[in-house]
Amino acid sequence: MKAVRFHEYGGIDVLRVEEVERPAPGPGQVLVEVRAAGIQPGEVMIRSGARHDRWPATFPSGQGSDLAGVVVEVGPQVRGFAVGDEVLGFTHGRASHAEFVVVDDVHLFSRPEGLSWDVAGSLYVAGTTAYATVFAVDPGPADTVVVSGAAGGVGSLAVQLARRRGATVIGLAGERNHAWLKERGVVPVAYGEGVAERIRRASAGRVDAFIDTFGDGYVELAVELGVSPERIDTIRDWRAAARVGARTYGEGSAACAVVLGEVARLVARGEVEVPIARTYPLEQVRDAFRELERGHTHGKIVLRP
Repeated sequence: MKAVRFHEYGGIDVLRVEEVERPAPGPGQVLVEVRAAGIQPGEVMIRSGARHDRWPATFPSGQGSDLAGVVVEVGPQVRGFAVGDEVLGFTHGRASHAEFVVVDDVHLFSRPEGLSWDVAGSLYVAGTTAYATVFAVDPGPADTVVVSGAAGGVGSLAVQLARRRGATVIGLAGERNHAWLKERGVVPVAYGEGVAERIRRASAGRVDAFIDTFGDGYVELAVELGVSPERIDTIRDWRAAARVGARTYGEGSAACAVVLGEVARLVARGEVEVPIARTYPLEQVRDAFRELERGHTHGKIVLRP
């Protein structure tokens, strides 16, 4: 089968699509033929070595956690899945950017009717992370919540989940994404110089919670706006969070098939939207990450093996 590999830390050019042996499922595992697999900013940090202390790589390394596809082989002691089932889920083995991947049955959820392959294959990291950030700041109808990176993969879900709780949501994003935010009941505010004053005007001077999906000083901005540290959550700026006592609920905090399934059902019913920025064939994995690393994408970028 074909799979993405890198043999050393580095830039996009270290990524290769190689022929490797197709894996076989063990006890409690199934083999999934991958139809779609999302890509993540965290994979850039792993591949570059920027997070070697937190997420070290063993070479040659695969990559990818999100996935959706069809079960083609079932190992012993598998519960709830059979050959031919359409599923979405995740792997912790850095292996979903491939034509086939072995997945533990507890990391899978049946694909709901109406959920596209592209969305299903890009939902795990963004969906469960957004769920965790909203849980961390616990917004309610009386609250005003600011979300940085509000049009990105995690941010675009976080603003919608916060709105479902009845909160007033202010989304920081480029002007080209303001119409999309307005259509979902979010108050759009442009990021960049002067953003603090623009947030104060949009919020009438009161911000109760802040979800930071971008990093780059937003934790400090939340403190400046008067948000209590326990209602600030960042998925990027762990050092700033440690300094001020903010929360760092994100990827991993709600990483389970139960939460994934809950988010998937919301999307399938049309209650939450997952924007797909672009799709690429597996062979164009470098192009996919090139677009991701340029930043400011609206929604998810997806590989189609």
